[in-house]
Amino acid sequence: MRWTLKPLSDVETTKDLAKKLGVEYSIAALLVQRGITTYEQAKTFFRPQLKDLHDPFLMKDMDKAVERILQALDNNERILVYGDYDVDGTTSVALMATYLESKSTQISTYIPDRFDEGYGISYKGIDYALDNNFSLIIALDCGVKAIDKVQYAKKKGLDFIICDHHLPGENLPAAVAVLDPKRSDCTYPFKELCGCGVGFKLIQALGQNYGETTEDLTSYLDLVATAIGADIVPVVGENRVLAYYGLKVINSNPRPGFQALIQNIKKDILSITDVVFVFAPRINAAGRMKHGNYAVALLKEQNIQQAEITAKEIEDFNSTRRTLDQEITKEALLQIEELEEVEYSTTVVYHPTWNKGVIGIVASRLIETYYRPTLVFTKSGDFLAASARSVRGFDVYKVLQKCSQYIEQFGGHKYAAGLTIKEENYEAFKRAFEKEVSQTIPSHLKTPEIVIDSKLNLADITPKFYRILKQFAPFGPQNMSPVFMTSDVIDSGYGKCVGQDNKHLKVTVSQNNSSKINCIGFGLGDQLEIIKNKNPFKIVYSIDENEWNGNISLQLKLKDIKP
Repeated sequence: MRWTLKPLSDVETTKDLAKKLGVEYSIAALLVQRGITTYEQAKTFFRPQLKDLHDPFLMKDMDKAVERILQALDNNERILVYGDYDVDGTTSVALMATYLESKSTQISTYIPDRFDEGYGISYKGIDYALDNNFSLIIALDCGVKAIDKVQYAKKKGLDFIICDHHLPGENLPAAVAVLDPKRSDCTYPFKELCGCGVGFKLIQALGQNYGETTEDLTSYLDLVATAIGADIVPVVGENRVLAYYGLKVINSNPRPGFQALIQNIKKDILSITDVVFVFAPRINAAGRMKHGNYAVALLKEQNIQQAEITAKEIEDFNSTRRTLDQEITKEALLQIEELEEVEYSTTVVYHPTWNKGVIGIVASRLIETYYRPTLVFTKSGDFLAASARSVRGFDVYKVLQKCSQYIEQFGGHKYAAGLTIKEENYEAFKRAFEKEVSQTIPSHLKTPEIVIDSKLNLADITPKFYRILKQFAPFGPQNMSPVFMTSDVIDSGYGKCVGQDNKHLKVTVSQNNSSKINCIGFGLGDQLEIIKNKNPFKIVYSIDENEWNGNISLQLKLKDIKP
C-alpha cells in the first residue's frame, strides 16, 4: 500500500477554530482540511438543518416540470414513473410514484429489464407507455442523453420530464423539462445531487402547490439517503443535509421495506455505511438476478407482512448473486493466471456464459487482486457486453472514448462504465485498451493508496475525542471517515492471527507506555512477523467501537502496518 498523508492544515486558522469551538487541535485540523474554518461553518456542518436546502425552483426547467405534472394531475392523465434498475433508479421511482399516488390513481411504474433492454430509457418502455395510454413519462436517474428515444416519444404525442444527474451531452433531449443540475445553463447552487435527490427536489417543488413544507416530506428522505450512499456522491452541502435526515428516518421510523431488510441486524443505530452494505446489495440484487420491479415493490410496500415476503425473495436473489460472483471471480482469476506471460497494465477477461448481472462486481473483485483498470466481458445477444472498473485516480471513461472506434455503445463515469462491442472486435479492442492505458497511467497509480488525514498519538484517542469524531458522520466522498497514522507502537506480546485461514490480525498496542488499545486488521494476517518480539511499527487506521458481552470499548480498525 502507498501511504499518502494529507497536507497539514494552516496552524493559525486551526488554533483559532479550536479555541472558538472548544475542541482539541486535532479535531479542528480535521475540520479545516474539510474547508470548515469558521464557527458558523462548523455549526452548519455539525447541525444540518432542513432550512439549508435550496429552493427547488432555482433548478432550470423546474417551473415547466411542475406545471406539466399539475396539468396531468388535474386532467387525470396516466403518468408513468420510469427509472433505472440500480439503487438510485429504484429509490427514485419509489419516491416519485409514492408521492404522486397520494394525488392520483393514474400512476404506474416502469423499470427496464437489465438483460433485455439494458440501461436507461428504452424503445420498449416507450412503446409500453403508448400501448397503455400514458401521456407523460417522468424519467429518473436516466434520460439526459436519450435524445433519439425522447424524440421518438414526442412524435407519438408522449411527453417526457427528465430528472437526471449525469453529465449531459452537447444537446439536450426534446423533453418538456430536463432537470439536471449538471446542465451548463443550470445555475442551481449544488451540482452533486444523485438521481433520487433530483426527484426529491421535484416533489419539494410540487409540494409547495399543496401547501406542503419540506418537513412534511421528510418521510421520503430514507430513500434519498440510501441512494446518496449507494451512488457514491459527495456527502457535503445539500447531500449532507438529505443524508443526515434520511438516516434519522431509517433509525426512527423506517418504511416497511427497510424494516424487513434490517430485522436481523443487531445494531441500535444504522450509519450510512450500514445502509450501503445492507440495503444497497439487496436492492441491486433484484435487478441483477431477476428484475428491478421487486426492489420498487419492496420500497413502496405499506404492509409489513407483504414487505417481509418480498424481502425474503430479494434475500434469495442476493444469495444467488453472491454465489455467482464468487464462482465467476474464481474463473476469471484462473483465466488471468493463464494469460500472465507478460506484464499488463489492464485486466480484460471474457466468457460467454458469465452472468451479465454480476460482471461489474467481478470487475471490482479482480481489482482487489490485480490492481489495474479492469473489464469483464460476457455474451449479450448478438454482442459482447462489459463492465469496466478503474483504480483510484485513473479515468477509465476517457480511455473508452479513445477506443470508441471498436465500441457500439458505452456510458458511465470516471471509475465505472458499461459498454457493448461486436464479438469480432474483441481482440482489437483489447489491444487498443491495453495500449491506451499503458501509455497514460502514471506508475504511482498502479499501487493502492491509503489517504491519511493526520498523525495521532494513541493518548489522544479518548471517549470524548471519539464522540466528536462520530458527529462528522454521515461519511462519504469529500467527507470520508477520518484515517490516522501512529508511529512507534508496540504489541503487547499477544498479537495473533484470527479468522478463517488466519486471514486477520488481532493485536493490542501501546505507545510510550500509554494505555493499551485493541486493534483488528482484516486481511492483515500475513503481517504478523512485523509486530513480533516487541519490535516498533507504525499503523494506519480508523477508530471504531467494539461491543463484546454487552461492553463497548474503542478499537482501531487497521488498514495497513509497516515496520
